[in-house]
Amino acid sequence: MVKDNDTVIKEFNELVNMTPEELESWLQGEASQESGWSKDDGSGESIGHDSGRQIIQILRKNPSKSPDGYEQADIDHMRKVVAYNKRHLAQEATAKKNPDSKSYKSLKNWGHDAAKT
Repeated sequence: MVKDNDTVIKEFNELVNMTPEELESWLQGEASQESGWSKDDGSGESIGHDSGRQIIQILRKNPSKSPDGYEQADIDHMRKVVAYNKRHLAQEATAKKNPDSKSYKSLKNWGHDAAKT
């Protein structure tokens, strides 16, 4: 069953625990490119890295996190972010224990810093 938009917004704002500035700084570093699957466009950028850039746009566009401040395209991406983070947090305890792990780095690309929780 597909989650309703209000649930997606709520869960996105709980799971994405990095500020736009933190995420942007992370994505500019080399470590952010050391995990994830490459996009099919030949750019060499990972899917998670691209997602992180989209998360920054969503966070900056609606800093108050008002449910009315999101467009459907934002919510569609937020749905992917929630699914990714929930799945990987449930499967990969390594991310919480080892900031050098690919799991930790990948989650961080998706806006979740496991060291903060």
